[in-house]
Amino acid sequence: MVKAFFLSKKWAFWAYGGGLFLLLSLYAQVHMSVLINDWYGGFYDMLQKATEHSLSEFWKSILRFLSIAMPYVLLATITAFFTRLYSLRWREAITFDYIPRWRNVSKEIEGASQRIQEDTYRFARIVESLGLQVVRALMTLIAFLPVLWKLGHGVLLPVIGNIPGSLVWAALIVSIGGMAISWFVGIQLPGLEYNNQKVEAAFRKELVYGEDNKIDHASLPTLTDLFAGIRFNYQRLFLHYGYFDIWLNTYDQCIVIVPYLIMAPQLFTGAITLGVLVQVSNAFSQVHGSLALFIHNWTTITELRSIWRRLHEFEHNLDEAFSS
Repeated sequence: MVKAFFLSKKWAFWAYGGGLFLLLSLYAQVHMSVLINDWYGGFYDMLQKATEHSLSEFWKSILRFLSIAMPYVLLATITAFFTRLYSLRWREAITFDYIPRWRNVSKEIEGASQRIQEDTYRFARIVESLGLQVVRALMTLIAFLPVLWKLGHGVLLPVIGNIPGSLVWAALIVSIGGMAISWFVGIQLPGLEYNNQKVEAAFRKELVYGEDNKIDHASLPTLTDLFAGIRFNYQRLFLHYGYFDIWLNTYDQCIVIVPYLIMAPQLFTGAITLGVLVQVSNAFSQVHGSLALFIHNWTTITELRSIWRRLHEFEHNLDEAFSS
């Protein structure tokens, strides 16, 4: 999967040149996010003391925001488009690495057509989405951790008290704690997703055989039995996703108020202004969102692990069949 794209001379330009473009684009977007966070401070401080400022200052501040936000929108759109092209090229590299190897083996490999067509597509689609998020999250952490560290100067945390970088430690605690709980709550999901792919493959295979020979294949009783396996597995999967969703939705709702709970004493004593509070809230959200990336994409990661397992098995079967 990785070698076919990144260790191939044919795809080197796309793999490394395209990757570099995406990294630079994401860096620029994160830099713009930092500029917008700085803008929050002055803008909300102005709103807090609106009578001391003129309407022209307000419009000037709005124009400043637009001068950052509009290039961000344009760059984000270009990045999203290019990322889709990048993932398509990766899928093409994997597909045409598998096909010659598959054609050269005489032994039948279970679900070969599905793995070459559907699994490679799903792998590329998830990598497109998740890979971009992971890189952006890392860059966001690099950019916003110093901001949050500075904003947390003098902030008292419950129980812990006043420590350097208190807001950073708070974000780490709630994010790592949430990730640990998510791992325990969703521990059975990868296995269930993998089982689903197996029963789906069996059902699809019978339908494909039925396209050429409806007499010997794709009879109603056979398809009914196969679909019963699909229904049973999905019902189990939905049940496990149900209690995982309860946990995730509860976590997301509670985390919104964490920075306000921490900063409220300073706000009501006049130690900080509204602008600082909004800066803290946004910076905390950026850092926590990056740290909690795997929590919010747990179902996607579960699907990716299942696909990776199936493709890895397929590659192993190709090598084994070829060597024999």
